[in-house]
Amino acid sequence: MSRFALAVSRGIARVTESPLGPYQTAVIRIGFAATWLLFLLREIPHRQELYGPDGPWGWDLAEQLVGANGAFTALLWSDGRLWFETVYALGVLSSLLLIAGWRTRTMSVLFMVGVLSLQNRSVFMGDGGDNVLHLMCIYLVFTRCGQVWSLDARRARRTREAHARGERVTDRTGPLLWSVLGLVLVGVTALGRLDGDWMVPALLWGVWVAQALWWLVGRLTRTGEPRIMLDVIANILHNGALFVIMAEACLIYATAGWYKIQGSRWQDGTAAYYPLHLEYFSPWPALAELMSTSGTVVMLVTYGTVIVQVAFPFALLHRRVKNVLLAVMIVEHAAIAVVLGLPFFSLAMIAADAVFLPTSFLRRLGHWSARARGRLLRHPLPKVPAQRTPDAAERHGEAEQSHVGFRA
Repeated sequence: MSRFALAVSRGIARVTESPLGPYQTAVIRIGFAATWLLFLLREIPHRQELYGPDGPWGWDLAEQLVGANGAFTALLWSDGRLWFETVYALGVLSSLLLIAGWRTRTMSVLFMVGVLSLQNRSVFMGDGGDNVLHLMCIYLVFTRCGQVWSLDARRARRTREAHARGERVTDRTGPLLWSVLGLVLVGVTALGRLDGDWMVPALLWGVWVAQALWWLVGRLTRTGEPRIMLDVIANILHNGALFVIMAEACLIYATAGWYKIQGSRWQDGTAAYYPLHLEYFSPWPALAELMSTSGTVVMLVTYGTVIVQVAFPFALLHRRVKNVLLAVMIVEHAAIAVVLGLPFFSLAMIAADAVFLPTSFLRRLGHWSARARGRLLRHPLPKVPAQRTPDAAERHGEAEQSHVGFRA
């Protein structure tokens, strides 16, 4: 066998035998779900104005836009306030459960439904991070993002241990959840609520059928070949989605960098000065003024941003250079969150960057988190004594006096 054929066979085996990047996909799962969850929690007082019936982007405007572009949003199934509150609450709940890694396949689909429903209802509510989240929530459905750092991983480990002891484990939650969501999917399809663009309905039905097939194969087949075949298909989809996520992140940086090069303000090194003096992007005016008073700092930030964004896709060819630029970009996004007041844009970009983090670093991070949690559980915080009533305090004082008298 030639070297080329051997390399091709090894590559095919690597793509099909196991899902790649389990820690990276777990990080982006937690990162994107946490970004969306924090956004929804922060905007609870303003949810009606942003995405609800009281918003400036009214029902008629949203219906016209969705009718023209075929975008998916469950919020246009009804104009009632109760329905809006239900969808908003489901968005919060699915984000929280996806962070915990409970039934990640189902929660990733519900997470996608929540993100698309709210964002497509009012398309002008966002700061740029919503576009990243919009795309990544679709890609996340195809990944096996619950292999580590999830309740699913813990349940799978306990199931393997039970099988090793000869015990039989029956999963009732999964089929029940699949049945309920299947009834909902059949109902909304029969009512014509999924009319429009075919992609999201096809994805919903595809995942539902795949879950049924997975359960039937595990339940009815006596040999392991059908399950192995399904594992191979799932691994290919996972690895393909992971590659698309990485390519998307590179495309974002490369496009942003090359467009900046064409701008005159980026060419003369003054572009970073102007957003620091926009009132809308100045939550800390004193800090922005301090940064913009130095022409050297403005020039370094301007040119450094362009260099890092343009160079990053090429830096993937060298591990150490990639890690350095990755750290620089994460620090840059953290600075944007603080200085320009764009926390959710920065969190979304940091979550996208996390797909390139080294596995060794993520393992150490998980080990440190486990040790910190273990120490916290072994040494719980001291309980604060309950406040005494006046009668109890008086009785306690009498007891202390009698105890002192006894010792004397």
